Amino acid sequence: MTDNVAINVRPAHADDIPTLRAFLNEIIRIGGTTAHETPFTDESFAAHFLTCPGFVSCYVAEDADGRACAFQGLERWAGLPDGWVDIGTFARPHAKVRGAGMALFTATKAYARAAGFQAINATIRADNIGGLAYYGKMGFIDYKVDKAVPLQDGRPVDRSSKCYLL
Repeated sequence: MTDNVAINVRPAHADDIPTLRAFLNEIIRIGGTTAHETPFTDESFAAHFLTCPGFVSCYVAEDADGRACAFQGLERWAGLPDGWVDIGTFARPHAKVRGAGMALFTATKAYARAAGFQAINATIRADNIGGLAYYGKMGFIDYKVDKAVPLQDGRPVDRSSKCYLL
């Protein structure tokens, strides 16, 4: 992990797709830290993170050299209570930037509040120790566990759902 004095956070745009997709696909390949199991194409990445019907926001954190180092998206989907939005956070697997997650959540939280949402949901695989710690550090609280959700290979993994009240 590298220290970084200045982290720029901005809305994601189409030019970011190849970079963000590449490091998300690397996270998927490594395994164990995302519910996503199928690699994305540029088109499927855009459809999921930037143009899906439930799209709310997607922010990118840039390192000191202006390169994307992490991103965080919000979306709505039918299984969420009214006034709730779902969050996903992804950081490049190598050369992580200290503080990028906090900077992203500051922007995302402000956007969600301004948009009138009451809560943010995060659902994290139980084997994603770093993800569980991150959302805990951001102030999310546990509210349910889905037991033994099967992965594509059939392995059961619990999913912990946490919420952040806005």
